[in-house]
Amino acid sequence: MLRAISFAAILLLAPIAAAHADGDAALGKKVFNRCMACHDATTDHDKVGPHLLGVVGRTAGTAANFNYSQAMKDAGAAGLVWDEANLSLYLRAPKLKVPGNKMAFSGLTKDADIANVIAYLKADPKP
Repeated sequence: MLRAISFAAILLLAPIAAAHADGDAALGKKVFNRCMACHDATTDHDKVGPHLLGVVGRTAGTAANFNYSQAMKDAGAAGLVWDEANLSLYLRAPKLKVPGNKMAFSGLTKDADIANVIAYLKADPKP
């Protein structure tokens, strides 16, 4: 039942993910300040969360040396790749996209913030 509800929620959010493929990396860097306590996007240094250097295109749960939740490992084993659409869904509602993951952040609410963070994550790393 929970899987069905989660799947339905993801389907409802899918059009939002597809609509925001473009963003502003400079604005995304500012939004990413909210994430910096737990994630690094400019190096492969893990913090409380895994590093996000090169995350776009990476299979979920596969950054070397990070101890992922079983839910995130399972999502990666099931084929979840962090493309723009999946990142958009995850950034909006992490617990809906990957139920049981360890990330405490509840998600970004603004479409522009999500698009901008994805643009930042896709950009060349700049400390």
